[in-house]
Amino acid sequence: MQKLIRTISTILLILIIVPGFAQQKELTLKDAVYMNRDIFPKRINQLNWMGKSDSWSYVENDQLMKSRATVNDPQTIVTLDDLNAGMADLQEDSVKRFPQITYIDDHRFYFASDNKLYTYDIASRNLEKVNNFPEEAENTDIAEKNLAVAYTIDNNLYIALNGEQKQISSDENPGIVNGQTVHRNEFGISKGTYWSPSGKYLAFYRKDETMVTDYPLVNIDTRIAEVKNTKYPMAGMASHHVTLGVYNPENGETVFMKTGEPKEQYLTTVTWDPSEQYIYISLLNRDQNHLKLNKYDVKTGDLVKTLFEESSDKYVEPENPLIFPESLPGRFLWFSERDGYNHLYLFDTEGKFIQQVTKGEWVVTNYLGTDPKGKMVYFSATKESPIEQNLYSIELKSGKITHLSPDHGTHRGMVSHSGKYIMDAYSSTDVASEYKMLNDKGAVEFVMQENVDPLKDYNLGEMSIFTIKAKDGTDLYCRLIKPANFEEGKKYPVFFYVYGGPHSQLVNDSWLGAAGIFQNYMAEQGYVVFTMDNRGTSNRGLAFEQAIFRNLGNLEVSDQMDGVNYLKSLDFVDPDRIGVDGWSYGGFMTISLILKNPDVFKAACAGGPVIDWKYYEVMYGERYMDTPESNPEGYENASLLNKVDSLNTDLLILQGTMDPTVVWQNSLTFIKECVSKGKQVEYFVYPDHEHNVRGKDRMHMYEKIRMFFDERLK
Repeated sequence: MQKLIRTISTILLILIIVPGFAQQKELTLKDAVYMNRDIFPKRINQLNWMGKSDSWSYVENDQLMKSRATVNDPQTIVTLDDLNAGMADLQEDSVKRFPQITYIDDHRFYFASDNKLYTYDIASRNLEKVNNFPEEAENTDIAEKNLAVAYTIDNNLYIALNGEQKQISSDENPGIVNGQTVHRNEFGISKGTYWSPSGKYLAFYRKDETMVTDYPLVNIDTRIAEVKNTKYPMAGMASHHVTLGVYNPENGETVFMKTGEPKEQYLTTVTWDPSEQYIYISLLNRDQNHLKLNKYDVKTGDLVKTLFEESSDKYVEPENPLIFPESLPGRFLWFSERDGYNHLYLFDTEGKFIQQVTKGEWVVTNYLGTDPKGKMVYFSATKESPIEQNLYSIELKSGKITHLSPDHGTHRGMVSHSGKYIMDAYSSTDVASEYKMLNDKGAVEFVMQENVDPLKDYNLGEMSIFTIKAKDGTDLYCRLIKPANFEEGKKYPVFFYVYGGPHSQLVNDSWLGAAGIFQNYMAEQGYVVFTMDNRGTSNRGLAFEQAIFRNLGNLEVSDQMDGVNYLKSLDFVDPDRIGVDGWSYGGFMTISLILKNPDVFKAACAGGPVIDWKYYEVMYGERYMDTPESNPEGYENASLLNKVDSLNTDLLILQGTMDPTVVWQNSLTFIKECVSKGKQVEYFVYPDHEHNVRGKDRMHMYEKIRMFFDERLK
């Protein structure tokens, strides 16, 4: 009895001494879909350098604030009322919140509202309407010098210049598309139009996909369901043909660059020469193993010369345009993995190699700028650790690198035009979000915004990041979250979250270890939550990434099973209650794991899974697997249809019915094979959703996943 009294007294003492001890909050499914803004890390809205000055600005409470790089003393320079006073003078509708702005120079910016473009002069407080474009305009692209606007309506391209609308293309066949993304957004392509530096010309993609098979998606929102076709070139099948046109608004003429044969090639890294006389295009063959960087004459479309070529026995993957710093006239920087790691190289515009700017067994993740004299190049990279991104400068002449960011973590830098100051926005396993002003030596001028932990009142499980060894000795980074209210001596079920495909890194030194809210929510539900980045994922160099080439689902599964074996060695893990979950490539990995290791996992949930790579699209699929005709063994080994007999795990498959990325045929063929083999599978579709379930329906999906694992693992 005395022992019980002492225990109760201790608890009461803790409740008195530790404020809020008994009031720790629990994460909800609403939190997991980021519908609760209170749990967002604090950020500085619209943080920017003001033109070429060393002054910076941001938006707060519908006011544009300004400060200098040497002192954190922000002053209001423009209010929402100021803008709306100008709108009233122009007899235009007021704006309800401070708009997204882009600086034209040190004291002028532009913004769009209701399909109209405005400029504002901070010094004179003058607002002008300079352009407008139709309501139905899509894919808008603004030329920052003359504020012309390129846009598309349906499959055709238009521009608006000084309020006058001009139609550039007039293709009636919907299979010919102008001014939109091509190659299914691979190769870093995020748009279909490219203004020249002064806005004098507009380069644009023209995509002929008339030869590509229509793939049927079904819209159920009409009384009689309607077929909504999308062009989907599957691996080994006919792909679209792309050309690049250059339109001259002065004479209304379009000249197409003579990119030649074969027509089934990829046109990437489109970049204007600063002179506007030339344009550069990387031509990548369909096999994706040979690149030519070509220079074209804008007025004739003729090939001027091939500057250089890159080739690989696996694949070349151009993802970044040429970079023409003002401080390096006649020269450009080029991203390349030619030495096995992503680095910056310097060439002149005739293709002469000047120097390799960065080198080492680490990757450059972003180019940030140069100083006005062209002596220094600023960049972010994984030099300290594969799971960090830090800020650096390098002196071109000596090759001396200076590490600028003072804290470990994942950093995003913005360098002033003078090169003297860097705004450093970062997070880490210790910091949700913090902003610092640095000088060019890496010294902290001041903290722009201090870290505030938005989850400090929540009952989170303990998170750790560590490495285990793959079978070949490679370090593999892992993240483990212990259950909230962890008890020594108790054995817990595992929520094993997997992706594992190219261009992914799920474990890094950022807020929550990059785990996100749902995984922390699952830890609160009493799960050990585990994730690992296997070979084939990003930021570790080509050998690491290309290890899976032509054999998807082989090494990745082997590495992930090393993670499973590690978990089984932990005294707080119940080896008989391990569940695995993943989406897209992660769905492919989830089903691969349970079919290749039928007695290991008790439950599995796969969302939008690739089932057979012959059903996947040309650009991504052929990069990593080649074609089904040239790599039949690889496709056969990777196909999950061939392994249904070994299904011995409770499996839930989730699928968006309008998925244009991993088409519905994948999971349907798997279900059909399961029925044929007498294997029971749970299957749930999300009508009208594409490759992922978004919006409020995502909460329904998360609840379904949690309930599925609770019923089988608890």
